[in-house]
Amino acid sequence: MTDFVPKQPPRSFRIILNLERHESRMDTVLLNALKAQKENLDMKNISRGKLKEYFVNGQIEIKGQIARPSSSLAKGTTYVDILFTAPPQTTKEKKIPKKKTS
Repeated sequence: MTDFVPKQPPRSFRIILNLERHESRMDTVLLNALKAQKENLDMKNISRGKLKEYFVNGQIEIKGQIARPSSSLAKGTTYVDILFTAPPQTTKEKKIPKKKTS
């Protein structure tokens, strides 16, 4: 049996997490993995605040789904994509400006 490897989104950085055990919070695991990798210097030097900003903007995905800092991670291999542009807002998320009445 082979693992499903999701397609990497354009303009993103992928980090592969190989976890020996379940982890309760993604943010700390991801920050440590980014600091340890050698492929992207900007990601290696990322601050905790900048990583939080990526989470808040919905720019971190696991298997194409937006991740949260508190997302738990299962034991095994996890593919995490950090998008360098924010994903487009859905219709529900878009703020529709109110019409001004004179």
